Amino acid sequence: QVQLVESGGGLVQAGGSLRLSCAASGSIFSLNAIGWYRQAPGKQRELVARITNGGSTNYADSVKGRFTISRDNAKNTVYLQMNSLKPEDTAVYYCNARVVTSLSSPTYNYWGRGTQVTVSS
Repeated sequence: QVQLVESGGGLVQAGGSLRLSCAASGSIFSLNAIGWYRQAPGKQRELVARITNGGSTNYADSVKGRFTISRDNAKNTVYLQMNSLKPEDTAVYYCNARVVTSLSSPTYNYWGRGTQVTVSS
């Protein structure tokens, strides 16, 4: 079993910054692509940023130039640095990871429980 625990959310004024963390633990043989998603009330969950185990990244157009995703493979942790926050960034942010649990296992998809980010105007 694998657990993903997000932290770092909170309330911030527009223009401010937050840094989210997603720590993976449990039966991890290989931690592959990890992504941050968000879901605002009444909206579908959307991809915010994603990073592969090789370090390649991609971002939603709405956050390009403001958000940066990074990973510390030694700690099995992924970060999302969010700068110049806007009220429309308000959402629950979820971590998603593609995990191989043993040498012979397939790749499994795991989700964290989410962390709330609220940006006031």
